[in-house]
Amino acid sequence: MPVTLQHRRPDWLKARAPGGPNYHELKVLTNHLRLHTVCESARCPNIGECWDQRTATFMILGDVCTRRCGFCAVPKGAPLAVDYEEPERVGQAVAQLGLLYAVVTSVNRDDRKDGGAELFALTIQAIRRVRPECKVEVLIPDFQGSSEALACVIAARPDVLDHNTETVPRLYRQVRPGARYERSLHLIASVRQMNPDMTTKSGLMLGLGEDWSEILVTMRDLVEHDCQILTLGQYLRPSADHLPIVRYYSPEEFAELKAAGERMGFLHVESGPLVRSSYHARAQLAAGHPSRPFDPAQGRERKSNGDREGAVTRNPQA
Repeated sequence: MPVTLQHRRPDWLKARAPGGPNYHELKVLTNHLRLHTVCESARCPNIGECWDQRTATFMILGDVCTRRCGFCAVPKGAPLAVDYEEPERVGQAVAQLGLLYAVVTSVNRDDRKDGGAELFALTIQAIRRVRPECKVEVLIPDFQGSSEALACVIAARPDVLDHNTETVPRLYRQVRPGARYERSLHLIASVRQMNPDMTTKSGLMLGLGEDWSEILVTMRDLVEHDCQILTLGQYLRPSADHLPIVRYYSPEEFAELKAAGERMGFLHVESGPLVRSSYHARAQLAAGHPSRPFDPAQGRERKSNGDREGAVTRNPQA
């Protein structure tokens, strides 16, 4: 059974505190290049682990979001002006870190007709120019349902296109004001209609008040809309101003949902209390595509000397 909120935060939600030389190097680099990361802006609990392994998710289009989702720690308000030099700086960071896998996301930019799709495309292209061997995953907003904006991103050929459903449909108005469940499903289905070779991905947060049957129905909806990789993680309240945690799910329950998702037909399900969209992202892709060079015994893809991981290098089951 889920842990009730009369108890303190469960021990399994303890994460590594930020620190160490790799963490500080990434901090200096992102500050120097004037780049934002969702790791910092969204107060991700895994920042200590991921940054220590030289992994970060770049957040483009500023750090101010035009929507007011009840779960998200990213600042809300009037958006910043678009910085057209930002894609080149992301590429520079990827090259300097020697990444083999990069994840790029953004705030919502409902002030722009294309929702920021052009900057996603430019960023993918910038990474490809300086680091052609680097795979690129993009975690995109819904672009307010614009098929033209989605096509712009797909034309830049990211390796993985991720759009998070976040929660079950009953909770959308409360959790994701400004978004629509059906719109998100349609976006995911449209990706492989536009490019059948592109890998699709989505994610859910648990603990916002959904029930078990709603989770399973949402997972089935995603499979039926051609979602291939799924992430499931515990919602953690960023502050007292955000939506409360209704309950905690145990590691055993996350394991049960992982097994259920694999039976439904997902290529891979990354499921655990601290899982977030880009957590173990490179390993998720490799696990979903067994033909890609991934050695689970070593927990890393085979790589040449000098190459570094742009996503966590552990076994995808870790």
